[in-house]
Amino acid sequence: MVNERLRQAILDADLSMDALAGEIGIDPKTVERWITRGRVPHPGNRARAARVLGLDESVLWPQLEDARARAVVSSEVLRVYPDRGAVPPGYWYDCISAAREHVDVLVYAGLFLTDGRADLPALLQQKAEEGVAIRFLLGDPESEALARRGAEEQVGEAMAARVRLSMSYLQPVFGVPGIAVRLHGTTLYNSIFRFDDELLVNTHAYGAVASQSPVVHVRRIAGGRLFPHYVTSFERVWDGAEPLDVKESGLRMVAA
Repeated sequence: MVNERLRQAILDADLSMDALAGEIGIDPKTVERWITRGRVPHPGNRARAARVLGLDESVLWPQLEDARARAVVSSEVLRVYPDRGAVPPGYWYDCISAAREHVDVLVYAGLFLTDGRADLPALLQQKAEEGVAIRFLLGDPESEALARRGAEEQVGEAMAARVRLSMSYLQPVFGVPGIAVRLHGTTLYNSIFRFDDELLVNTHAYGAVASQSPVVHVRRIAGGRLFPHYVTSFERVWDGAEPLDVKESGLRMVAA
């Protein structure tokens, strides 16, 4: 593919292919191949050419940006599990135990998490006492969104029942300093589990229960897009959710 960007940049710099080759110290035919065959130069020659032309390398060779983006994504994604059951059961609790600053959970019920370890409330309280900020976003059992999800997954009112059961497991930590619980009525596109600089994102597919859908393990890296993308999603739901009234039954809400 012809590199018209490079050809135009040479013209804009009032240079010829021979002149650019002379500035870099290479054969003019090499520059010609860069243009006519779309060749990407070796890093050293690429840097010198960009410096002579006064442009960023990614402007002259846009495929470099694509390669960098792919490299960043591959570094961000640690692993993709085919379904939630493929994640080692103890790993969720290991992540909570290892957290030093943040534990954020966005689910409708998340019953697998609350039902999977009897001492989860004690573990959460311990982490809160260590200074970890813990936030749970559970689905509002009375919300239209949760009723719709129950219908889509063909479980009906069992979806709301699962939320209430999960809340009963978490009841011991309601009101514990450092642990905040809110109810949301949003469409849940992904369940998000944040542990400091790592995320486990349980994707959702229409008509399928969450346990049957893939889980993507993401870590925060410089220049990465996935981690902040999902954290921003969590924060939007959090901002629109209602705090739990811990003085009532655990299903009533109060204004923020």
